[in-house]
Amino acid sequence: MSIDVEAFYVRYGPMVLRRCRGLLHDEEAALDAMQETFVKLLQSETRLDGAAPSSLLYRMATNVCLNKLRTRRRRPETRDEALLLQIACAEDVEARSAARALLDRLFDREQASTRTIAVMHLLDGMTLQEVADEVGLSVSGVRKRIRTMRERLEREEGSLSA
Repeated sequence: MSIDVEAFYVRYGPMVLRRCRGLLHDEEAALDAMQETFVKLLQSETRLDGAAPSSLLYRMATNVCLNKLRTRRRRPETRDEALLLQIACAEDVEARSAARALLDRLFDREQASTRTIAVMHLLDGMTLQEVADEVGLSVSGVRKRIRTMRERLEREEGSLSA
């Protein structure tokens, strides 16, 4: 017995989209995740029964979103390409090189997850709660990582100017 994917899309599409928005906090990514959820449903329609469609779709959407979040964590994308372009095209090569060297030294001592936290909060502008949800830490844990990293940066800057 196969299920009517089109009817499910019409009836449950808004619910799936709300779930994706709630997990991804990005409209475009949420729309992609919703479409991916229904594509997976379409690919599996002959193996599934239509017994509990809302639960099934909710679980499928959650899994799709979690996979997207994991992928985003492994290959983070910047949302502020203009800022990166500005940094890359900076006229003062010496200042840019010094800043890059300082950041390299700072990030070399940090865990990969702390680097991710720093980029998400300081560059992407995500709130502490959003970062905490994304990386699986508490807000206080995220705050502590950022504070510790800032303290190291201040010590590094102090040792350079001394």
